[in-house]
Amino acid sequence: MSKGLENIKNIYFIGIGGIGMSALARYFKFLGKNVAGYDKTSTQITTDLSELGIDIHFNDSVDEIPEIFLDTENTLIIYTPAIPKDHTELMYVQSNGFLIKKRAEVLGIITKGVYTLAVAGTHGKTTTTAILGHLLKESGAKVTAFLGGISENYNSNLILEGNDVVVVEADEFDRSFLQLYPDIAAVTSMDADHLDIYEEANALENSFREFASRAKDHLLICNGLPINGITYGIEDNSDYSAQNIRIDNGTYIFDLKTPDQYINDLHLNLPGKHNLLNAITAFAIAMLFGSPTTSLAKALFTFKGVKRRFTYQIKTDQLVYVDDYAHHPTEINALHQAVREMHPNKKVVAVFQPHLYSRTRDFAKDFASSLSQFDHVLLLDIYPARELPISGITSKWLLDMITIDHKKLVTKEKLIDEIRKSDAQVVLTIGAGDIGEEVNDIKEALMI
Repeated sequence: MSKGLENIKNIYFIGIGGIGMSALARYFKFLGKNVAGYDKTSTQITTDLSELGIDIHFNDSVDEIPEIFLDTENTLIIYTPAIPKDHTELMYVQSNGFLIKKRAEVLGIITKGVYTLAVAGTHGKTTTTAILGHLLKESGAKVTAFLGGISENYNSNLILEGNDVVVVEADEFDRSFLQLYPDIAAVTSMDADHLDIYEEANALENSFREFASRAKDHLLICNGLPINGITYGIEDNSDYSAQNIRIDNGTYIFDLKTPDQYINDLHLNLPGKHNLLNAITAFAIAMLFGSPTTSLAKALFTFKGVKRRFTYQIKTDQLVYVDDYAHHPTEINALHQAVREMHPNKKVVAVFQPHLYSRTRDFAKDFASSLSQFDHVLLLDIYPARELPISGITSKWLLDMITIDHKKLVTKEKLIDEIRKSDAQVVLTIGAGDIGEEVNDIKEALMI
């Protein structure tokens, strides 16, 4: 237990169902703390937490907070910046003397006294941290890994083997990653995003530079980014570079050139060049940490992926259904590349739920361009998350910019019917909102 948190008995989460928040909830529950929380809606994540004995409610009401968590002396409140400032429970704890910290501050406390590996980037950080956590665990390290997604290997967003080393996803939202103390850090990408927070792209870039400067021992940078560090890339002159890339039955086989050796025939069971980059990053960090190469190679082969990151729901000769979390044009482009590489010459229908009005506004032309690469697009309403509507920014406005003929606005209620009408052999559901809650129903309907 990190210094500063040992004497806290009760941990109460406002926004416990978030992917980063729920990993912390699991962590503190494992350590024997009393854990409870609020979230807006019930999801599979909150159901899984409840099954661990964590008390969760869904009404914003102080009356629903269990009594022991109203003890200001022994309770830590952890909240996410996505919670609105006028949230009743948040305003109550703020005005009644509770110890209150953002999720990122708590991660900072946890990582301060432990050797820490942190992965940042507007894309790629979730899969990279999940691969890295798996590589370290399988090669014998006593690792705690906080993941930004549900690992298919562990059906969890937390790997808890010990406390010799911590792996953490370093989130740029709200400048959260500047609370961390990484010994080895990586930056996978620095595309403009979260402009509702940063307002302009160079402010985001400066924030990444500040994060990179915090790395004590090593800094890995995707080749081409405007920061100096150890580079990695694909078939280039990077310090760590994938060479001689082949595809065999949906699996990448490649060689890895490192500064002092050449590792032959690594296997990665994830599609897409973006995932190849993620794997190289994780492998390089693990090597710099000191993990044995032979163990790492075996572990990479057994990595199954992260839920909602190119997750196959159906994979037959007649029909493929893939679900993916992509919510930025660059991520949709990467998804398109992976689909076309793994399933060439097949017609693809893409179901997309835009995430945030501000992101849709800021990247509308890029979204339209990336979606226009598919054969057929079904567009859901914008998922607002933490935002109020912005005048004129609608899915219809975005749809009009998409240049292909086969495009349509759909409601969730009509979505399955519209997918069935398509003659596409590949179905994609895409987005970071609540579209993930529709996946099982779509899968069942398509298997009939």
